[in-house]
Formats: sequence, C-alpha cells, structure tokens
Amino acid sequence: MLYRYCCKLNKKLKSYSLSRKKIVHYTCFDQRKRANAAFLIGAYAVIYLKRTPEEAYRALLSGSNPPYLPFRDASFGNCTYNLTILDCLQGIRKGLQHGFFDFETFDVDEYEHYERVENGDFNWIVPGKFLAFSGPHPKSKIENGYPLHAPEAYFPYFKKHNVTAVVRLNKKIYEAKRFTDAGFEHYDLFFIDGSTPSDHIVRRFLNICENTEGAIAVHCKAGLGRTGTLIACYVMKHYRFTHAEIISWIRICRPGSIIGPQQHFLEESSLSLSLLHLPSVQRMSSSARTPVSLHPLESPPAETCVLLSGLSSLETKETGIVVGPRRHFPVQTEKQAVQ
Repeated sequence: MLYRYCCKLNKKLKSYSLSRKKIVHYTCFDQRKRANAAFLIGAYAVIYLKRTPEEAYRALLSGSNPPYLPFRDASFGNCTYNLTILDCLQGIRKGLQHGFFDFETFDVDEYEHYERVENGDFNWIVPGKFLAFSGPHPKSKIENGYPLHAPEAYFPYFKKHNVTAVVRLNKKIYEAKRFTDAGFEHYDLFFIDGSTPSDHIVRRFLNICENTEGAIAVHCKAGLGRTGTLIACYVMKHYRFTHAEIISWIRICRPGSIIGPQQHFLEESSLSLSLLHLPSVQRMSSSARTPVSLHPLESPPAETCVLLSGLSSLETKETGIVVGPRRHFPVQTEKQAVQ
C-alpha cells in the first residue's frame, strides 16, 4: 500500500490540471485509520521530500489534533510494547539509507504475487540477504482450504534469486535432505513458537549468516515471529537499527512479524548487539536489490488534515479531517494465528 500511495500522490502532484490546486490528504475519525493515514503521508515526506522523520512527525503533530494511537503486535491480549509513527518513519529512513528499497525499481506485482499464501507466502526483509517465508510441508496440497507447499515449490525462485541457505526455526516437518540434495545449505535452530531465542541460538544464527555467500531464506511455522526476531538481531548488529526501527521495518515488509515477548527481547538485546564487532556495511548497489516487500504497516494512529502543495511543501491544517487509512495491524488474517 505504501508504494501505491506514493505513486498515486506523485501522479496527482505532477498533473497539469491539478498544478494550481492543493491536494488534501484526509481520513475519518477512526483512530486506527488516522494512524495509518498519518504514517502514509509521513513516509512520503521522508522518501520523496527528504524530510527527516522528526520533521515529518512534527508536521503531523501541529494544530490541536489528539494523540495518535500507537501500533502494536499481531498477538491477542494486552499490548505491552508500542511503536509510534516516529519509530516507523525512522525505520523507513534506515531502510533508505542502507538501500533496502527503491521505489523506482520496486516490482509491486511481484511482491503482491509472492506474498499470497497460494504463491509461497514470502517477503524480502533485506534484499539479496534475508527472505522470510512460511514453513514448507512434506508435500504440496490444499488442506482445509489452506495451500501448503513442499520444499521443491521454492527451488526455482530461490535459485533465480541466489538463495543459497535455508534456516529452519520450527520443529521438523520436512526432510532437510530435500534442500541439501538440491544444492542449498540447511540449518536447524529450533526454539519454541512465540518464545525468544537463547544466546547460543542467536550466536549460531549470526555466525551462519556472516559466513554464507548469497541470500538466506529463514522460516518458522508461519515465518513471522521467530523468523523476524532472528533476522532483526542480524540487522541490529550489522546495520545499527534500533529495536523499534527494525521491528517497524520488518512489519512494513512482512506484516504480523515479531510478537509478544520477542519485542522486549529485541529491546533488551539492542545494546549488546550494537556493541558486537561490526564488519563494514556498505549501501547496497541497485544491481543487488531484489524486490523488497513494502506493505503498509499493520496497525493504528490519529487524524490531521495534511496538505501538499508541490513536491517541496508539506503543511498541516488545523481544520478538516485527516489522513487516509490502512490496515489495522492486529488484523492479520492469513498469517496471524498460524505461527
């Protein structure tokens, strides 16, 4: 949605018939839609107007608007960890700085195709390095209306995009030999669904990733909680994302990722990971980029009337309703409870 929103807004801003008009970005008073809409316009300001996250967020706070509802994880029950719109905008900026996405080359059709469960249910988190996907099954079939995929179903895409290793975090359902016989490395790092990894597992995962040439496909059961948590550890260490930035980024790429105690685990681990030895990390060249899954952030926030008059101005207006909606983060139908 973020990509489509930016394309639509750019088209309007470049339209000759609209050149003398102001474009009003608005939504209803629903708190979740306000938050999602505020994120969209804020992200546009960061990506295209080159505003800092703080500048974009400050514009959204001007006037007498009520506070924005924070974003939360996709689990049920009480929320114990919040993400703000500012956290999400900072995640977008970090992704830009490290070349994780480029809307000039982003293939939205490919992204939307492969994010569907029937087509593989996978998303790139770090292009050319980490792909998160739902766990394979012994054979491809439809079970209770839900598509399941055997390891072989992923081989063509993996080989085409230089995926050389697979890391499994859930219990054994398929034979690892099916991947290794096809030329992929395969590693098992099991830990319980919904839980956090031990220090040993984190160190082992980092070691595997730091010594693997090519991209790494990581999965648990649904490819959301455990998968997102370990990928986040690598990104915090090597790209200096904060815990809030990386949780935001991964959820933009693959909604529903990182739940419950995993959020607090990343917060508590952020300092120790940032202090680990950092090999030099260079910005990715455009030739190394693979389509990054850029989804709207699934979640909630507030309302504001934002006007754009030309590519260089971002104003907020005190009257009127605010920004356009997006999905509520906790509502993750296909991927939410399957993990």
